[in-house]
Amino acid sequence: MGRTLAGVWAHPDDECYAMFGSVVRHSTDPGFRLVVLHATDGDAGEIAPGVPATREGLGAWRRAEDVAAWRALGTEPARHVWLGHGDGRLDEVGDGLVDEVAAFLRAERPDVVLTFGPDGVTGHPDHIAIGAATENAFHRVRGEAGGDGLQRLLFGCIPRRAWHIAQRYRVAAGLGAWDPSEVYHLRGVPDEDVGVVVRHREGLERMLAAHKEHASQRHVMFDPAASDERWMKVISLETWVVAWPPREPGAAVLTDVFEGLDP
Repeated sequence: MGRTLAGVWAHPDDECYAMFGSVVRHSTDPGFRLVVLHATDGDAGEIAPGVPATREGLGAWRRAEDVAAWRALGTEPARHVWLGHGDGRLDEVGDGLVDEVAAFLRAERPDVVLTFGPDGVTGHPDHIAIGAATENAFHRVRGEAGGDGLQRLLFGCIPRRAWHIAQRYRVAAGLGAWDPSEVYHLRGVPDEDVGVVVRHREGLERMLAAHKEHASQRHVMFDPAASDERWMKVISLETWVVAWPPREPGAAVLTDVFEGLDP
């Protein structure tokens, strides 16, 4: 029986570190279906040096980068929804954002939904807003009579131990330490809160190629001086907090986003 995986994100490129590995892993599964929603086009983002995008055209440019990234990965979403809200203004949308995400989930009935948790990983207000809206929409649709799917809701995260390792690397490389109280600085969650750890060994070259399609954001996505080998080491690991169903303290850590779900 096929599985449907949904990613609900704020900006083009948000999905890169979060779900590319799981998509590659399951892309050849019979009946696997991938659906993605982006709330904004990322039109307020930065523009990397040498990229000929314009401020006025950045939203369309980043949409095109996102499409190219999925093609480079080798699996394109069966359905890709762009809500078109203003980048940096998702917290102004209010309950309408929950309604839009709920409509998407109701139509697709994904088995697993991936999004941001309350920390937004980087503290970005758009990340926090889309994560909260998705959580509310997930429970709304899950509670409606009829229909299947919506078995698991996962929040992307960085385990605190890994955060500290990366922090030491940044300091040693002269990149400056992250300050978790600042927007755009990465946050870590307690290691015991991490319920899914997926290690990828296949498809790393495709994942790297897909990351690089987001050229306009390359200077904020990863240390530009890092080697491809280091970049692939970072993207080989996915970690998630299990937001639903409730996870018992001390429960075994899952090794796949679909592990243990009902047929």
